[in-house]
Amino acid sequence: MLCIAGTIPEDSFPLVEGEVKLSGEHLRIGSSSVAVNRGTAALLAAAVTAAEVLKQPPPFAYLVGDTGTGKGSGRLYRHMTDVLPHMSFQTITFHYIQPNIHWHKSLHVVIGSLSQRPSLIADAGSMYAAKMSGEALLYDLFTPDVGELAFLADEEAPHPFYTRGFILHEENRVPDLIARAYKHHNAARYLLVKGEKDYLADESGILETVDDPVEEALEAIGGTGDTLTGLVSVMIDAGMNMREAAVAAMQVNRTAGKGAQPTPATQIEEIIRCIPSALRDVLGEEVLKRLRRG
Repeated sequence: MLCIAGTIPEDSFPLVEGEVKLSGEHLRIGSSSVAVNRGTAALLAAAVTAAEVLKQPPPFAYLVGDTGTGKGSGRLYRHMTDVLPHMSFQTITFHYIQPNIHWHKSLHVVIGSLSQRPSLIADAGSMYAAKMSGEALLYDLFTPDVGELAFLADEEAPHPFYTRGFILHEENRVPDLIARAYKHHNAARYLLVKGEKDYLADESGILETVDDPVEEALEAIGGTGDTLTGLVSVMIDAGMNMREAAVAAMQVNRTAGKGAQPTPATQIEEIIRCIPSALRDVLGEEVLKRLRRG
């Protein structure tokens, strides 16, 4: 089963856990609901949609409200440290969670003690926590955009705000940034770099590049990077190997974006509604049957 942990940018949103359902433009977890817009909500909506097509269980989520103070994130870390020994997940994706080095280390002590180690994926603030605590190598996949990659590549920056200016956030610098992140042990086993072109890399360098289809309007739509992380999480949990899953997720995300016929006014839920047809187009019937059989 896939577990997704993250925050909702509302201080009043409670700490909740459970299987996630998608109802119209809202996610539902128990008695709580949240609008699908961007961030962890968009990631979860993409994951729920993909899991349904692949006939996988809906993702199990741990969510809490946090508008940047870190209080909710601290509660989430503490709660997961308590409950993970009693759960069984094949894959855990950590998303928007404020970095807390103490609780990040404590959580990984718990994960390291589990009888079966899950695949570990991190995006957004959870990548920052992994780097800042010196534990990036514990992860199987990071999913940064180019700006986040620049922070991973800066071995001296203690926080993304302090990424040094000479480490440029430019698309044409991606190969150099990848190499630098691995040189200083600030990258997971694989990096899926999201941008104008999407890249999959490991310590040997770039393995795959996906840049088609191209929809310029997607650059203005918040949440498309989050949906990509949701897609790759579901595919890995469904049994695809990391490289196969990353390439397929990059292609599906772009195909869904094209299917939405986007304009700058397009909302992320319109793209998410195109994920089922994009999965069928990209994966094909044979791969879908394999994944559905488990």
